[in-house]
Amino acid sequence: MESKSRIVQDFRLHEKDTGSADVQIALLTDRINRLTEHLQKNNKDHSSRRGLLMMVGQRRRFLNDLHTTDTSRYQAITKKLKLRK
Repeated sequence: MESKSRIVQDFRLHEKDTGSADVQIALLTDRINRLTEHLQKNNKDHSSRRGLLMMVGQRRRFLNDLHTTDTSRYQAITKKLKLRK
């Protein structure tokens, strides 16, 4: 819970922001990273793998929307989260 609040504080746009694309992308990235570690240990957990793929797709949609609306925020968040090589 404290990691989620820390992520929200790092990526929010204003004081009461909890639902902007930046925050949601950061939260999804954290969940994706934790689930990836879980799947490396438990490679037969197919239901979690499906959930991971759904989260990756959702994050991709958020990133595409952010890229079309505000390119500077898109570049900032991808750099901060190290999503692009």
